[in-house]
Amino acid sequence: MLKEGIVLGERYQIISRVGSGGMADVYKAKDQKLDRLVAVKVLKPEFREDTNFVAKFGKEAQAAAGLSHPNVVNVFDVGEDRGLYYIVMELVEGITLKAYITRKGKLSVKEATSIAIQVSLGLEAAHNRGIVHRDVKPQNIIISTDGKVKLSDFGIAKATNSNTITANVMGSVHYSSPEQVRGGASDARSDIYSLGITMYEMVTGRVPYDGDTTVAVAIKHLQEEMVPPSRYTPDIPYSMEQIILKCTQKNPDRRYQNMAQLIEDLKRSLLDPQGNFVNLSPLSAHAQTVQVTDSDRKQLNQTAQRQRYQEEDEEDEDYRQGSGDEEDEDDDAVSSKLEKAITIGGFLIGAVIVVILIIVIGNMTGLFNRNRTHDSSSNSAVTSSSSSQQVEVPDFLGSTLEEAQEEAERYNLTVEQAGTEASDEYEAGQILSQDPKEGTSVEEGSVVRVTVSSGPETVYANVPAGIVGASQSEAEQAIRAAGLVPQAQNASSDSVKIGYVISVDPGEGAQVEEGSSVTIVVSTGPEETPEPEVTVKIPDLIGWSQEEAIWALEDQGLNYTVVEGYDATLHIGDVIDMDPGVGEEVPEGTTVTLTINTEEASGEWVCQSNLVPPSGVDPDAIGYVTLTLSQAGYEDKVVYEGPNPWAGGEDYSGENITGQPGVTAGVITAELEDGTVYTYEVAFAPE
Repeated sequence: MLKEGIVLGERYQIISRVGSGGMADVYKAKDQKLDRLVAVKVLKPEFREDTNFVAKFGKEAQAAAGLSHPNVVNVFDVGEDRGLYYIVMELVEGITLKAYITRKGKLSVKEATSIAIQVSLGLEAAHNRGIVHRDVKPQNIIISTDGKVKLSDFGIAKATNSNTITANVMGSVHYSSPEQVRGGASDARSDIYSLGITMYEMVTGRVPYDGDTTVAVAIKHLQEEMVPPSRYTPDIPYSMEQIILKCTQKNPDRRYQNMAQLIEDLKRSLLDPQGNFVNLSPLSAHAQTVQVTDSDRKQLNQTAQRQRYQEEDEEDEDYRQGSGDEEDEDDDAVSSKLEKAITIGGFLIGAVIVVILIIVIGNMTGLFNRNRTHDSSSNSAVTSSSSSQQVEVPDFLGSTLEEAQEEAERYNLTVEQAGTEASDEYEAGQILSQDPKEGTSVEEGSVVRVTVSSGPETVYANVPAGIVGASQSEAEQAIRAAGLVPQAQNASSDSVKIGYVISVDPGEGAQVEEGSSVTIVVSTGPEETPEPEVTVKIPDLIGWSQEEAIWALEDQGLNYTVVEGYDATLHIGDVIDMDPGVGEEVPEGTTVTLTINTEEASGEWVCQSNLVPPSGVDPDAIGYVTLTLSQAGYEDKVVYEGPNPWAGGEDYSGENITGQPGVTAGVITAELEDGTVYTYEVAFAPE
């Protein structure tokens, strides 16, 4: 067990152990480089010197690192440090499906279907990359706190071109397919069987095959028919039960042939729960008892000896939930020895009983004779079928599966989907290959297996290493070279130099689709602390000259702007108004508007007080008249000069008397031709 605080690979600081599996311990750790929490799986000490286990551990990392899917636990890194082999994975906070089933007893059909679809999508992504999980079970399915279902622990996964399976890497026997427990070849259909067992447990709360020993359970997978889930859950929809039964057929050829077919039926079952759309062969066509050979017994014996590393009690369930309980080491040792003794003893007893039962039942029922009779009758059937009518296989390329099946009926042929492949030539859903090919002569009733396009192949790229800590230009250049698109964001940092990368998302080594965006966070240096705001009190500058006022504002750290105005009480050129006003507190640098007293342009002004003829003077006797304004600043200014304004005895209204703008009061003197002068006080205002 690693101590808290140990750093692996100069990067991953161990925080605590959160679980233990058959081969490895799982720790919660901090990625010091990217400042995030991760899960680190470390190979147990007893396996580090075993080259086979080390190789298997590496294969697990390679298989998982090649996957990038929302329903698969991501693998970030793999390495070795001081003899410790480790894998760095996404830390998923949540609960395993096994614990969830235990807590609820059994799940609703809709909930089970939703989980099954998400697991199927993750498996489909694995199968498309040539990876078979081979250990699908509730303990390896995590339900995160946000409801996302993720498939984990490709611990015994293998490439699909491998031919055999060995006992030391067989998954938990309760969920293993018949071909796995027999040690035969396994492929994607083996995962479909295990998922079917998992669906069975979700809707019933129990596994279909159970026993005291792993060998007893394995033999049940080979020989016993499954109790229909409706026995334990009477209200299970018909389509869901048929899906489970088809997934768990003992003959792989009678199961779903790929995940796409299973996903399609699962989605359809949500819309048509009681629909009869699952193509399931009758049980009588494949329900013969499988005989256990000496080779099988030897294989099962090896399995029993190694099964203690794969039992579900040892699964790292605590890791999924982010916490773990430390168990007493002595108790573990005693339990391990006791389990080994029970397992070996149970195998020996079970093997003897099985052999005796097979011999007795076979002799009593004439099973062996019927087998020979069946073989001879089969040969006769083959011989007679040779005379069947021959037909030519049509061209199904480019058609959909439904179109091909309709076309095949015209020729008395059957079309079955063998799988899916990516294709740039054929659209998703179109047939891209067929066997037999077009024009081949076959017997009526023959099966044509077709492969359906899943659309253009997705090209993946890895986020380059060394991005964090590099300059922005170097990081962007490396990201573009990997076929990805860099996007930069700025952030302050006390530890990273200006212009250098603080972090990258997705993280270094992450696998993403080619052309995806990769975000780098670039340092702008330490965050600047704003200086406290300085305020200034507006001085009283009313009556100051413009030059004096500007000098005073600049001395206070204020800016200014000037507008014109007029106030008869102040001198021209003086400040008559300010905005902001006198005494206001404003930030330093504020602009103050100064209104400067300015003589306005001339305008028409008229007399407000009517003039009347001089008292005692005959208006008609008055001749030419001159009206002169007498007031400070405008003395002796002639405002009217012309004929008698009072001719006819009328008062002069003043409409023709003009004066300078701004003169609000004054004195008018009227000088007559005879030299007589009359004085009148008048007021001028705008017309």
